[in-house]
Amino acid sequence: MNLELNERKLNILKAIVKDYIDTAEAIGSRTISKKHDFGVSAATIRNEMADLEELGYLIQPHTSAGRVPSVKGYRLYVDSLMNKGELTDEEKRLIENCMQNNIDNINGLIHETSKMLSKLTNYTTVAITKSIANNVIKYIQLVNLNENEILLIVVSAKGDVKKANIPVRENIEQAKLNLISDSLTKRLAGKSVADLDENFISYVKYQIGEFSMIVDTLIDVLNGEESDDDYSLTLNGATNIFNYPEFNDIIKAREFLNLVEEKDAVTDLIKQKGIQKDNLNILIGNENGKGLEKDCSVVTATYNVDNNTLGKISFIGPTRMDYARVCSIINYMSILLNKKK
Repeated sequence: MNLELNERKLNILKAIVKDYIDTAEAIGSRTISKKHDFGVSAATIRNEMADLEELGYLIQPHTSAGRVPSVKGYRLYVDSLMNKGELTDEEKRLIENCMQNNIDNINGLIHETSKMLSKLTNYTTVAITKSIANNVIKYIQLVNLNENEILLIVVSAKGDVKKANIPVRENIEQAKLNLISDSLTKRLAGKSVADLDENFISYVKYQIGEFSMIVDTLIDVLNGEESDDDYSLTLNGATNIFNYPEFNDIIKAREFLNLVEEKDAVTDLIKQKGIQKDNLNILIGNENGKGLEKDCSVVTATYNVDNNTLGKISFIGPTRMDYARVCSIINYMSILLNKKK
C-alpha cells in the first residue's frame, strides 16, 4: 500500500477539513468526488481517504462511512494547507468602527473589539490586557551597589515595586545617581509603558547622555512578565459554544462553562504553546489539557505596537473552527493597529 503523503492526498485532506468545518458532518468519498474535481473516481478517493486514516490524519466516527479530521489532520491543515481567508466589506467596517471608537484607550480597544468579534464569529473570545494602572510610573530611584553595579528601583502609582541590577563599567557616585533619578522621574512620572514610544525613549536617552543604558533596562522592567494580578481579563460569548453540535452534550457543556468561569484556568490555557504562525498561537484538540482535549481549539493573537504588548485576544471554539477566517480577522486588526501608530 502506498502511504506516501502526496499532493493528491493533501488536496483531499484539505477538502475534507474545509467541508467538515462547514457542515459538522462526516465526509464520504462520494461527497468529495461530486463536490471537488480531482480528476479521479470516487473509488480512488476512497482509497486515498483510507490511507489518510491509516496515517492518522482522518478518523472514522462510529460506524459511519464518512471520515472527519483528526487533531493531526487539523494541525497539518493549519500549518501548511490553509489558504488566506477573505473578510467581507461589512466585516471590515465593523472591525474598523470598533477599533476607531476605542483607539485612544488601549484597554478599551482590546476588550471592546473582543466583544464585537465574539458576535461576529460566534465563538467565545477572551481579551487580556496589562493593567495599565500597575505600570504607571510614580518615581524612579538609582542606588549605588558597588563600583560595577547599580540598582534600578521603579515604583508604580499603586505602590508596586520593580527592581533590576544594571552592570556599569566604572563607579558612579550616589550623588550623580540621585540627579539621574530626579531627571528620569521628572520626565517619566505618570506615564505607562504604552506611552513610551520610540521618539520619546530617544529623547529621554539624549537627556541623560552616557547613562542611556539605564533607560533600556527600565523599558525591560516595565515590559517584563506580568504577575498574576497585573492584567485584566474579560470573556465574551461563553454560551456561543452551544451553537455547535459538538457541545450539545450536557457534560461537555458543563465542563466548558466551569473552565471559562475560572480566570486562572483560562489564562493557563491561553499561555500553552501550540502552532506558531506570525503573532498567532494555535492550540488544537488534545493540546488543550483536561476537559476539552478532543473538541476544542484556541487561537490567540498577541498585538504589539512599537515593541510594546497591547494585549491578547483569544478565540475559543470547536476543533472544526474556521481557522482561515479567524486568522484573517486577526491579521486585519494588526494592519489597522500598525496604521494607527
